[in-house]
Amino acid sequence: MLDRRRALQCGVAALGSLSAMTGRAGAQRKTLTKVRYNEVVRSILYAPAYVAMAKGFFEEVGLDITMATANGGDKSMAALISDGADIALMGPEAAIYVLTSDSPVKARIFCGLTSTDGFMLVGRTKVDRFDWGMLRGKDILGFRPGSTPLLFFEAAMRQNDIDPLKDVKLANNVGIPARVGSWLAGQNQYAIFNEPDASQLELDGKAHFLASIGATVGFADYTAFMATDKYIREHADVVQGFTNAVLKAQQWTATAPAAEIAKVLEPYFPGIAMPALTAAAERYRRLKIWKTTPVIEPSAIDKFQDILVQGNVLEPAKRVKFADLVITEFASKAK
Repeated sequence: MLDRRRALQCGVAALGSLSAMTGRAGAQRKTLTKVRYNEVVRSILYAPAYVAMAKGFFEEVGLDITMATANGGDKSMAALISDGADIALMGPEAAIYVLTSDSPVKARIFCGLTSTDGFMLVGRTKVDRFDWGMLRGKDILGFRPGSTPLLFFEAAMRQNDIDPLKDVKLANNVGIPARVGSWLAGQNQYAIFNEPDASQLELDGKAHFLASIGATVGFADYTAFMATDKYIREHADVVQGFTNAVLKAQQWTATAPAAEIAKVLEPYFPGIAMPALTAAAERYRRLKIWKTTPVIEPSAIDKFQDILVQGNVLEPAKRVKFADLVITEFASKAK
C-alpha cells in the first residue's frame, strides 16, 4: 500500500513538473511579439539580420519577425511611415529626407548594421591593375538616382578625379530585379553590384572584380534599422530586444567560419552557389563592411551627410543634427 502511495505521489509530482514546463513553454510562445520587418533589398550586406532570424536570436528576446523586401529605399520608407512595417532597414538618407520634409511622421535610426557601402565595381575584362581613369568615357550600370549605392559610387569616383556627371555615362534607370539580367545581356562596360551578385557573376566568369566602393570611400554607416517616433515611444522594449538580437548576430558573424555563415544564408539566397556565398562572406568580413556593434558614431553620420551634399541631394542648410536622427540609448544598452 505504501509503495503504491509513493508511486502515485511520484506520478503526480512528475505530471506537475511536466505541466509547469509545458505551461512555461506555452507562455513563452504566447509572449512573442510580432514585428513586421522591412528590408530595402535582399543582400548578403545584411547578413547579421538573417543570422539573427535563422539562429533564433529574435525569438530569444521574445520577438516573432516577419520579413518583407521592398526593393528600394523609397518603398521601404513608404511602408514604414504608412504603418505597413514596424521596423525597417535602409540607408540613413531615407530618414534624413523624411526628417527635413513636411511629413508629420518621422523615422529615427536606433541600430547600425553596416559600416560602409557594400557594392563592388566590376568590369567585363580582367585587368592586372585597376585604375579609376579606365572609367572615363565608359557606360556604367549605376543605381537609382538619390540612392546610397549611387551616391557612394559617385563619391568614390570624385575621390579619384572622375566627374560622374561629365566623365562617364551612368545607367541609373534599371530596376533592382533587372540589374543582373541587364548586365548579362551585354549592356554597359562596367557596373556596381552588391553581394552575392558580384561573387556569383565572378564565379560564372561574367564579371571581374575591380574595386570595393566602401573601401574606397571609407567608413560611413551605410544601412541602419529605424522606426517611427511613435513606434519607438510605444514599443521601447521591442526596439531594445531587437537591438540586443542584432548585437548577438553581429558578434556571431564576426567570428564564425565563412562557410558556416554561407550555410546560414543559403535559404535566403536560392539559386546562389555555396562557393559564391562563401566568397561574399569572406570579402565582406575582410573589408570590415559588417559592423560588430550596433553603435553609430556622430562622425559616421557627418561623413554620410557630406556624401549627400556632394551628390546634390541634400542642401547644406538641411543637414540634420546627429541627435535628431539617431537615438543612441538602445545601442548603448545592448547586451
